[in-house]
Amino acid sequence: NVCQQHDRNDQNSCEPHTRAEFLQYSQEITLDPNTANRCLLLSDGNRKVTVLSEDKCYSSHPDRFTGCHPQVLSRESLSGCCYWEVEWRGGVRVAVTYKYINRAGESVQCLFGDNDKSWFLYSQISCHFRHNSIWTGVSVPDSSARVGVHLDHRAGLLSFYRASNTMILLHRVQTTFTQPLYAGVCLYCPGDTAEFCKLRLEFFQL
Repeated sequence: NVCQQHDRNDQNSCEPHTRAEFLQYSQEITLDPNTANRCLLLSDGNRKVTVLSEDKCYSSHPDRFTGCHPQVLSRESLSGCCYWEVEWRGGVRVAVTYKYINRAGESVQCLFGDNDKSWFLYSQISCHFRHNSIWTGVSVPDSSARVGVHLDHRAGLLSFYRASNTMILLHRVQTTFTQPLYAGVCLYCPGDTAEFCKLRLEFFQL
């Protein structure tokens, strides 16, 4: 596991600075079909998700988000030091969450950012961060449809970046993580998409 390997090699910090350093911590993310809300379509090897205008006939599963929130989680659990990127069209919440977030019903306890189990950065026309229903405005220097997420689980650091050749920090939170985390996204309107990027390929092309 890339995250765990870097975590062992650097006992003090894994905070990268250049894009090449970020990519060294890259974690490939695939989405778990068993968690996908019925209005979501997974494609491209379960790395891309699209909002549909009609529900798909997914089988019942205890991990599935069954309310009105179009959410999905990663297969991979995240600990140590990890980095991943999400590219989107439309509006999207780029989130991390504990596994045992509520899945059923319309309660905000199921929605990324509206409980103490999840954190997200939302970007469309404006940008903000949310955790436990507390909103923080985020200034975005340039329009971008790709956000990078860096997690230092042991240090309790979660950072969101405008992902490009020049990495620009958008928001960082310092906390204590008590469980492994999972990547997730929440989308809104039919046609909105989000895709977890293949960063290992970019790393080897450097």
